Amino acid sequence: MNSALRTAFAFILTLAFAQAASPPIPVVVELFTSEGCSSCPPADLLLSRLQQAQPISGVQVIALSEHVDYWNELGWTDPFSSSALTTRQQRYAHAIHDTDSYTPQMVVDGTVAFVGSDGRKAIDVITAAAKSAKAKIDLRCASNPPVIQIRMDSVSAPDADVVLAITENGLQSKVGGGENRGRLMEHSSVTRRMTNVGRSKKGQGLAIEKSLVVEKSWKRENVSAVVFLQDRANFRILSAAQIPLSGCPAKF
Repeated sequence: MNSALRTAFAFILTLAFAQAASPPIPVVVELFTSEGCSSCPPADLLLSRLQQAQPISGVQVIALSEHVDYWNELGWTDPFSSSALTTRQQRYAHAIHDTDSYTPQMVVDGTVAFVGSDGRKAIDVITAAAKSAKAKIDLRCASNPPVIQIRMDSVSAPDADVVLAITENGLQSKVGGGENRGRLMEHSSVTRRMTNVGRSKKGQGLAIEKSLVVEKSWKRENVSAVVFLQDRANFRILSAAQIPLSGCPAKF
């Protein structure tokens, strides 16, 4: 092998190693769902599989199951539902072209909405979303008192909200009314709480500490913190990270 070929071969190996060693690109997948909706269980299952299987190479699916409350008047009050999450879905309906609020609805990185049980569409949209470069968010837990530490070296995107979501896996309900009456429903990545904890500025670093409040009824080993930056103008998610609270030194 001559020197030119050796150099080219070495470059290809270096590039392949760098690609293999690169951290996965985070993509936020939100599912607007309800226990009162008979067409939602397949979408709930799809979201769970996307989170557990992580089926796309080089991509980290960060799943958020967001239970809306507008089904609650139709025979069953979803215990995980929230008017704040209904409002969040309505904001997407205004921001994303040619969409409306319905269940089950999946929204990927705040830019594309579609029927939440469409697995093929989900894979295609998540794969496309991962092609957008995203700055790294560094998440850490600290104790005394329990806090989540959020760090970014520099934000190159426009002004964005810093959003903290607390999610829980391994939840289930025996539905007592409505379209799913009598059904045992299982849920993962249920959004227990979602709050804006700050605002990023273009060209500046980011350093936020936020107290962690975890209810006693939540199983800590199933709870995670998700942080993402969301453009204030068009609701596009610019960057994201997730950390399980089971590994945090803090005691709740």
